[in-house]
Amino acid sequence: MITPYFLENFWGDKNNGFDVLYHNMKHGQISSKELSDFIRERATIEEVYSRSMTKLAKTASNCSQLGTFAPVWDVFKQSTEKLAACHMELVRKLQELIKEVQKYVEEQAKNHKKTKEEVASTLEAVQNIQSVSQALQKNKENYINKMLEQERMRKEGATQRDLDKAGLKVKKATESYKSYVEKYATAKTEFEQRMTETAQKFQGIEEEHVMRMQEIIHSYSQSVEETHTQIGEVQQEFVNNMENTSIESLIQKLAESKGTGKERPGPIEFEECNVSVATEGVKPRKRKTFAIPGRRRDKDTDSTESAEVEAVNASNGAPPGFYGAIDLHNANVPQLDEEGFCIRPEVNENDAKENSFYSSSDSEDEDEPRKFHVQIKPVQTNNGTHQHKATIDELKASIGNISLSPTPAVHMKKNQSSDELGRAKIPQPSFNDRLANNDLLSLDPFGPTSAGSSSSLPHSSVPPPNRPTTPLGTAAIVPPPRPLSRPKLPAGKLTGINEAGRPFSPPKVSNSSPPPAAPLARAESSSSLSSNTSNTPTVGTSRGPSPVTLASQDALPIAVAFTESVNAYFKGADPSKCIVKITGDMTLSFPSGIIKIFTSSPSPAVLSFKLSNTSRLEQIMPNQQLLHSDSSQSDTNSKDFWLNMSALTAYLRKSSEQNPSASYYNVDVLKYQVCSNGIQSTPLNLVVYWKCAPTTTDLRVDYRYNPEAMQPPAALTNIQVLVPVSGGVTNMQSLPNAIWNAEQSKSLWKLSDISVKSENEGSGSLRAKFELTDGPSIPATMAVQFFSEGSTLSGVDMELVGSGYRLSLNKKRFATGRYMADC
Repeated sequence: MITPYFLENFWGDKNNGFDVLYHNMKHGQISSKELSDFIRERATIEEVYSRSMTKLAKTASNCSQLGTFAPVWDVFKQSTEKLAACHMELVRKLQELIKEVQKYVEEQAKNHKKTKEEVASTLEAVQNIQSVSQALQKNKENYINKMLEQERMRKEGATQRDLDKAGLKVKKATESYKSYVEKYATAKTEFEQRMTETAQKFQGIEEEHVMRMQEIIHSYSQSVEETHTQIGEVQQEFVNNMENTSIESLIQKLAESKGTGKERPGPIEFEECNVSVATEGVKPRKRKTFAIPGRRRDKDTDSTESAEVEAVNASNGAPPGFYGAIDLHNANVPQLDEEGFCIRPEVNENDAKENSFYSSSDSEDEDEPRKFHVQIKPVQTNNGTHQHKATIDELKASIGNISLSPTPAVHMKKNQSSDELGRAKIPQPSFNDRLANNDLLSLDPFGPTSAGSSSSLPHSSVPPPNRPTTPLGTAAIVPPPRPLSRPKLPAGKLTGINEAGRPFSPPKVSNSSPPPAAPLARAESSSSLSSNTSNTPTVGTSRGPSPVTLASQDALPIAVAFTESVNAYFKGADPSKCIVKITGDMTLSFPSGIIKIFTSSPSPAVLSFKLSNTSRLEQIMPNQQLLHSDSSQSDTNSKDFWLNMSALTAYLRKSSEQNPSASYYNVDVLKYQVCSNGIQSTPLNLVVYWKCAPTTTDLRVDYRYNPEAMQPPAALTNIQVLVPVSGGVTNMQSLPNAIWNAEQSKSLWKLSDISVKSENEGSGSLRAKFELTDGPSIPATMAVQFFSEGSTLSGVDMELVGSGYRLSLNKKRFATGRYMADC
């Protein structure tokens, strides 16, 4: 029997022992999951190692099978395969163990849920004694104050009437104080009884938990030990095989397998030549030369002469006239040097070609001459015009790989390049670099010198309108009516783009305008959280949540911010090709004064909150060091979390030491990924049209505000549209006015805001016509940036659970990450 440690050590003045024991039980479930993840990771490592060993065994089998050392590779191969099998067997055992751990985790969750219901009465008793204790303390102070006031009046010689009034107050305070003393005694008795039972129950749960965890660890260590034993046996077998493979056996094996025979060459005696027998039966013959198939050759006129020379040389004293008359002066007889070697005759190049063995044939009946035409083209220069465009799969890979972790902004450099979408275009290093580093969120695309760089080109004198004006229908894009205040451009300037209707996006569900988002009207903090951990911009400054002092008796103020990033890629006017990924993070902000309260209290109240609308989230990743959750919750649209107060206190103390002058400190508690529904999840739908001619390029960008994507709908502000245009632009005319950067070959539109209150309910067009010297242009990827305050795309929200804290600010915003469009 284990000593009842929980029963003896979890009381205290503030009666927080129950809260500590309950959350300790929840930590047991977290430990079980972490152990399961640890074993799963070990199994993954073993599986990768086993596959690598199998691959190594194949490498050994592919090694050279020639030479004396060749048989040793078979020993390596067999040993490596056995090692791979040992590790794969360990993987199988660990996977079986993981199933047992998962089963235990499920049982543990059910037991915890049952225990939560059983200890509900204890929680009520704890809350009752805490409230009665506070009321008792207040009544005691009131009683003492009334007694002191009566005594003071008596000493100062107050009238009897005043003394009687003071006596009535003392009597009333005395009765109230006594009644709360009696209530406290009753609450104390009930609390002690409930707490005793609950402490024993919690200790029993922990004993069972630790025992099961030890059993799992024992199975784990036993599996690893058995594997190590098998590996040792394989290693010993390898050592034995190598010892048995002696030098003599290797050499003997090579001699037996590759030997060429045991018979040695015999003696050869000198035999005299019989000239008459040797020359008998010699006949003139033709020389058969090598021929290339498919080539026609002339008959070898030299073959007869060669035969005659052979006959003369082979006569060796034959009777005169035996071979007939031979013209030795005209015969093709080789000349010999003084050592008896033939002297090669001097032949000119043309004769050599005609008489070479490549120019003759064995027969006149060969095929007709064949012609072969071989052309080797030079390698094309990488000018971007012959490359293929990126496929949808490649673009999905580009967008899909956006991690939840924030990407630090990198300033744009002039000659830096990165092809974000894998699409070939005329080199545009700064634009692609901006896309690759998500730099459009924080940097002006052109910098402070953009106006100066564009002054060399004549611009249209049309003043920029207040709102874009092109309406967007539900099924087609139609040209916008020209406002009366907008002057006409010269004829033919912006008429190059075909206005034929193309599908854009799903029709609107409702035409009703949603109410505008209400601004944060909390006076005690305008913006207490910065987004230093997010890839979205921070707007405004703040002094943080309301200050906290040690004398404060109210709930402690904290602030929360939801910051989301939307990444989208639009391909043409087909909504099904739109790729969308939305991520977000939640940050809590604590005033600097709260650190003293946390550090002075041995067990500060646990900060708990509920995250609502979680059914819209695809994945939630809490900060494992600070945040815990209950996986046994049945509600799919909400999730409860609570903070590890000791870890939170340590983090805030460290932040205070690093920056003691700060008025508040931000803590990242969780990140999440939002379930997206294609183009319907994008706050701003885009379609871009290009018409490229040798001397001009016409460009049109249609956009539509989508309030259904936001919760609640809010205005998009600081919209910037950046389009690279190649081909040597010499002049640009645009509606509304855009800025042209000649150095970077980019045009930039800046719009103040787009909302449902804008003209045409937030639908419009951007148009431009470019005159070129080195056309035609190549359609490039367009980048867009904007952000919005007071709304999110997920609709996720947070509310505090329990007492001790209050929410002073709930800030929501979202901004673009990689937001691009192609034709």
